[in-house]
Amino acid sequence: PAEIVGTWTRFRGKRHLDESLFSVGFGDGGGGPTEGMIERAGALRDFPVVPEVRFGVVEEFFERARKHVTQESIPVWVGEMHLELHRGTLTTQGRVKYLHRRAERDLVAAETLAAVSRLAGGPEPGSMESEWRIVLRNEFHDILPGSSIREVNAEAASELEGVVQRAARSIDDGMKELGRLVSTPGDRPALLAFNPDLSERPLQIEFPGDVHGAQRVEGGCVLTDGRPIGPLEARTVAGVEAPADISVSTDHLENEFVRVELDDAGSLTRVVDKRAGREVLADRGNQLWAFVDKPREWDAWDIDASYMSSGEEIVADGSIDVVEQGPHRVAVRIARRFRHSEIVQDVRLWSNSPRIEFKTRLEWGDRRWLLKARFPLAIRAGVASFESAFGVVERPTHRNTSWQAAQFEVAGHRFADLSEPGYGVALLNDGKYGHHVMGNELGISLLRSPIYPDPLADEGIHEFTYALFPHRGNWYEGGVLAAAEDLNRPLLCRPIEIAKETSWQPLRVRGLGVGLAALKALEDGGGLVLRCYEPQGARGEVAIDLPEGWEMGAELNLLEEPIGAPELAFTPFQVRSWLVSRGGS
Repeated sequence: PAEIVGTWTRFRGKRHLDESLFSVGFGDGGGGPTEGMIERAGALRDFPVVPEVRFGVVEEFFERARKHVTQESIPVWVGEMHLELHRGTLTTQGRVKYLHRRAERDLVAAETLAAVSRLAGGPEPGSMESEWRIVLRNEFHDILPGSSIREVNAEAASELEGVVQRAARSIDDGMKELGRLVSTPGDRPALLAFNPDLSERPLQIEFPGDVHGAQRVEGGCVLTDGRPIGPLEARTVAGVEAPADISVSTDHLENEFVRVELDDAGSLTRVVDKRAGREVLADRGNQLWAFVDKPREWDAWDIDASYMSSGEEIVADGSIDVVEQGPHRVAVRIARRFRHSEIVQDVRLWSNSPRIEFKTRLEWGDRRWLLKARFPLAIRAGVASFESAFGVVERPTHRNTSWQAAQFEVAGHRFADLSEPGYGVALLNDGKYGHHVMGNELGISLLRSPIYPDPLADEGIHEFTYALFPHRGNWYEGGVLAAAEDLNRPLLCRPIEIAKETSWQPLRVRGLGVGLAALKALEDGGGLVLRCYEPQGARGEVAIDLPEGWEMGAELNLLEEPIGAPELAFTPFQVRSWLVSRGGS
């Protein structure tokens, strides 16, 4: 019989089981082949007609696959292979998913900060491998999908909280060292701000203490400046430009970029982009809806296609209050109640950005509901863009075919975007993954509360932020990637005393716009690794400027092994890594 094999993707060591497509009961690969699977493989060996099942090693499988590809014409699938199942895993166990995002972004920022200090003449940065191992272990199936029992979720949350705390300490130590290296000591109170990204950002600082000249808010202070902060720039800020006019009341927020109007239900009735002179919304924005969430099977795993037929909007209970009055940021607080749950949102607007933030605190006490935020937009587009790892996925906004209809709930990382020629609107988040797009409506899943296998899944307190970001051009031209990273990993800052303001920018990447994947210590020591990726499907070259005394070394693979001279040209969605070392080392 013809040989039909599949790859056993999760295996112990280097052993794996080639899985027949026709064999039954081999499980989902959660922990590698079991004794029962091995017995079934032996029993099937002599069955007539059944495709061959055999044991092998990973290297042999891929060697056969490479020969097969070069010798025969094989079918090619272009685009996403959408799994028409398990859509609920994008949202279930929201606290654990949020902690994963926090841990990932904070570790990248801590590594970047330590590497930049090294470029400024500081010590060799240490490895954060032990912290990454904790994060990666907890990205195991079934932890990341949220389909584990309660004890597993509690342990994962505890371990990830530990990573976030240790990353925060590393960042604090790194900011002390960076301040020592790049500032001029004195007695003038200031803040040291650092941008851990390759994109320019508006200077927005939120700090838990009290800083002279800053605006007091709950839990600390906020500060803005009209001068943006550049990629990987460290800047001491003792005085800021006067913020542009900004205003707020219980029914509006406004700065020089946008005007936002609210109704008594807490939704947005208008968002006017003052730069483009156009309305952003086609109907009320930030509608919060609760949908009955009782899938026919796979409770923690799936969402039924018919879920929108049984929902209700959750409106404000009459409590809308101004809680921040500027001059750097304004905010109104909206309270909603749903059965045994409470939703409190601060709708916020910074003085120097069009980003409209929804800082959300849920105290959830209801079972088997799916909570969504919905934004009907004044945009007409055939596809929407959703961020994935090191790129984007485009998906249709219509339902012409059964395959398109199956995409009623889809994955997105830090943003989803709907753009027409010349203009678009993005929906950003700092820890959510489930989205929907239908016609002109973008939506994001905020929470679901299944009862199996964890009977108390997502009960309790959740805190997260999502945001609406109108922009010119497509998502990349409009700065959506930078705005999404800024929401996920805000500028690093620390109080400092200086003699005068200074700015230092150690590394510049010019040319084709690329994203920063890592700037970190070489795991085996002896230099730094700069890893960049092309995020939008373009191609071109970059030029890299380094501090005096530093030079580009070999290009590296993802195992940090040299693979040749440094190549600076990118193809669509390509990831490149280079060694950066002291001259002559």
